[in-house]
Amino acid sequence: MKTYLRILSFARPLRHYLPQYLIFTLLGIIFGLINLTLLKPLFDVIFQQMDPTELEGYRLAPDFNLSVDYIKHQFYYYFISITDQYGKLGTLGYISAVIVAANLFSNIFKYLSQVVLAKVRARAVKGLRMSIFDKVSQLHLGFFTDQRKGDITSRITNDVQEVENGIVHSLQVVFRDPATILVYFGWLFFMSFKLTLFTLVVLPISGILISGIVKRLRKIALASQESLGRILNQVDEMFSGIRIIKAFNAQKYTLGKFSKEIDHYARVNVSMARKNELASPISEFLGVTVVAGILLYGGNLVLNQQSPLDGASFLTYLIVFTQVLNPAKAISKAYSSIQRALASAERIFQVVDTKPEIQDQPQAKDGCTFNHAIEMKDVSFAYENEGVLRNINLKIPQGRTIALVGPSGSGKSTLVDLIPRFYDPTKGQVLIDGRPLTDFKMEAVRDLMGIVTQESILFNDTIFNNIAFGNPKASEPEVISAAEIANAHEFILKLEQGYQTNIGEGGSKLSGGQRQRISIARAVLKNPPILILDEATSALDSESEQLVQEALFNLMKDRTSIVIAHRLSTIQKADEIIVLQEGRILERGTHHELLNQNGLYKKLNAMQAV
Repeated sequence: MKTYLRILSFARPLRHYLPQYLIFTLLGIIFGLINLTLLKPLFDVIFQQMDPTELEGYRLAPDFNLSVDYIKHQFYYYFISITDQYGKLGTLGYISAVIVAANLFSNIFKYLSQVVLAKVRARAVKGLRMSIFDKVSQLHLGFFTDQRKGDITSRITNDVQEVENGIVHSLQVVFRDPATILVYFGWLFFMSFKLTLFTLVVLPISGILISGIVKRLRKIALASQESLGRILNQVDEMFSGIRIIKAFNAQKYTLGKFSKEIDHYARVNVSMARKNELASPISEFLGVTVVAGILLYGGNLVLNQQSPLDGASFLTYLIVFTQVLNPAKAISKAYSSIQRALASAERIFQVVDTKPEIQDQPQAKDGCTFNHAIEMKDVSFAYENEGVLRNINLKIPQGRTIALVGPSGSGKSTLVDLIPRFYDPTKGQVLIDGRPLTDFKMEAVRDLMGIVTQESILFNDTIFNNIAFGNPKASEPEVISAAEIANAHEFILKLEQGYQTNIGEGGSKLSGGQRQRISIARAVLKNPPILILDEATSALDSESEQLVQEALFNLMKDRTSIVIAHRLSTIQKADEIIVLQEGRILERGTHHELLNQNGLYKKLNAMQAV
């Protein structure tokens, strides 16, 4: 129930919708019942199934009083008056018109209630999708190394879709169908208390049987959604690694893995379908059994004159009772959908409730300036129990270029990730102008920085929008100026639509060097005082590297730059080179100073010179 109420909370304010839904639903039920209530007087008056003496008593207008008998007397009085005025045939036509009108109004109000329900559903689903998308965008980078991307995608898409379907059924189960049953049973009690009491003894049996089936659905639904997440993850991996799959002739291996997961998903869904589809026939069979029981028991009462019902009344009673079976059956079917929705909602809320490990402190300030230096004091960092950085002490003065070199796994990228607070150190502090980064909001800290990575992260949009990414107010001259500094303007003009050319997913329509220069132009437009370059040229060919390197030199002018370098030739002019090994600073100095030390840097430099 807690999960269900939380889902509905995304549709707030419900006070705008709930009263409308309740009113429209009640009116739809009442007008639907009118059709059936006309059957009894139709038999009694027109077809003369009532005792003449009793019928004659209804010709006199009743005295007003608050009772069911008064309503019944008034109804029959009005009905007989119409018969006297228009005759039986005219009354039959009148009743037929009333039945048609009542059915019309019943369907109109049902339609209006469904429109209101659609608004609630749309609002709740929008809120749910926005909530999980927003939370995912706020989570720390470590979350994405632990979670499969396909599974997260499945939660945002398929799980939310299951919740959307469940909301429709749930609101009907919570109000419309129970209200229909209550109204109809109220009328049945009015017709025959004893016979209706008998039905209430028999009906719960079917409810107990169906609830037993439904309880097992939630666990199976959860397994189904998890399997679907793994399927999406494999599809994503296939798209991302299609070159490697083909190069290693691994299509059969990849297909085998996919087939195994698809088989598991199919088995889970067949199991779920068996239990899901079992509820409906059981409900229908038990409903018909109950009707047969009423026919036997109630018919015996009528035949032995032990019931207030006569033949016409008993037939009307049976017709009204059969109308109870439809909402009862709908409830049994809806419960399976609700269980799937709740299972999906739990998967969604697992993400929504995840607390980011990197958060702003309560007293964090908006404004953050950089005028002196970035400093690391006794900084250590570990992924879970695996130490990556150990006792790092480093000061980067404003306007200086610092290069980080070292073997793979030495901690270069991790060290750089601490500066924009992608991670926080497990020990020690990172400071800017003498104040810990945690004194400022992350957004304020990251506003000071521009980042260019080895992998050009571009979006399926135009070149203009990729350069202006994060800066929607950027003007065309500003974007062009940034592209010129990044040595990108010339190749952009040669494209068919220039700056309005769509570059495809991940910039697939551009070469590696072109993509990297777009990334640099994006950093130039931001004009940050601190620049982080994470092996920005290592994946490029010599010609592209020269163009990109020139663009980087343009970008680094008058900025504080932290450069992770794979090719040591690109950082020989750095103000200081930091050599890392196994998470520690092993050597530091200028290019020439480090060569004279005959240490690791000299060995790395000699290896690349061969």
